[in-house]
Amino acid sequence: MLNCSPFQGRYLFRNIVVVVLMLSFLGLSGCAGVGHGRLKGERSNYNVAIQRSNDEQLLLNLVRLRYRDTPFFLEVSSVATQFTYSAGVSTSNRIQSGVTGLFNIGADAGVVERPTVTYAPLQGEDFIHRFLSEVPIQTVVLLARTGWSLERVLRVCLQKLGPLKNAPNASGPTPDVAPEYEPFLKATQLVRAINLKQGLELSVGTDGDISGLVMQFTDRGRKLPQTAELLKLLGMPQGERQIFFTTGAVPDNKPYLKVEARSLIGIMYYLSHGVETPQVDRDKGKVTITLDANGQLFDWGRVTGDLMQVRTSPSQPESAIVSVEYRGEWYYIDDTNLGSKSTFSMLGQLFSLQSGNAKALVPTLTLPVGN
Repeated sequence: MLNCSPFQGRYLFRNIVVVVLMLSFLGLSGCAGVGHGRLKGERSNYNVAIQRSNDEQLLLNLVRLRYRDTPFFLEVSSVATQFTYSAGVSTSNRIQSGVTGLFNIGADAGVVERPTVTYAPLQGEDFIHRFLSEVPIQTVVLLARTGWSLERVLRVCLQKLGPLKNAPNASGPTPDVAPEYEPFLKATQLVRAINLKQGLELSVGTDGDISGLVMQFTDRGRKLPQTAELLKLLGMPQGERQIFFTTGAVPDNKPYLKVEARSLIGIMYYLSHGVETPQVDRDKGKVTITLDANGQLFDWGRVTGDLMQVRTSPSQPESAIVSVEYRGEWYYIDDTNLGSKSTFSMLGQLFSLQSGNAKALVPTLTLPVGN
């Protein structure tokens, strides 16, 4: 039993009230501060983590395709987190000699975070259809108009432009025979040069029931030597003001050219040829070796080297912007390889555009993170 004088009793009661009010305010302000203070930091952390995870998954599937392994995609469909605030108070009944500190009060508080991540596999008929369908010409124009290099867009998205072929056999598993690509590559370089001099405009056009890609030359563009060279490569008359590339059958009475876009899986296969593989895997026949007409080893860097280069390393690289471990090796895109970084970023946008809202109506995988 605690014995104290009436004065001490009144002072003791007043201090207890003050302590209770202070702890209540501390608890309320702590709970209020959790949402605002933690949200600012944690939102950025989740943003970075999800973006990095998406990049790693995309790179992983490029490597899988190089080995003819099956690609698979999981989408982060939701992220939920719960913050739990806890506070404890301990007291002792030891009376001090003065009027202050009548109780020894100890308080501890903490915030426990319990995030939950939900994954949904991207599969089902709708997604597979989008995955295998050709990239719409509207998407090609959209990318070209939003700042991406026109040469990069055409090389990644198209496998045929008029009579010119852009390694169409590279839209699938690595072929045994070297692809045809050099005239197409030259044409896209000319298009880029003309475009940089504001010599052409790219748009989607229609002619009755026929739709396609329209390359319109400006007055300045028609005078450029690169335009004359491009028209010659395409087999078009000199002085043409525009070229109409149709995605359908070419009418007999129209001076149209045929254009063929790659599918999303075709684009990924095409870029996967930029994945380096260990010599031991090549020796064991785990990846296809491509030979040229002379029976010599074909270097795929001539086709995709400036677009996409994925390096390999036996240990985790330090200079990677994105890296994944697969089959006992590390595969990565170097942070200083600006061309590969640009193509990889554009591939991510293409994937988002093509996959759209095609989600599978299947059970999702929900994983709690942490304790």
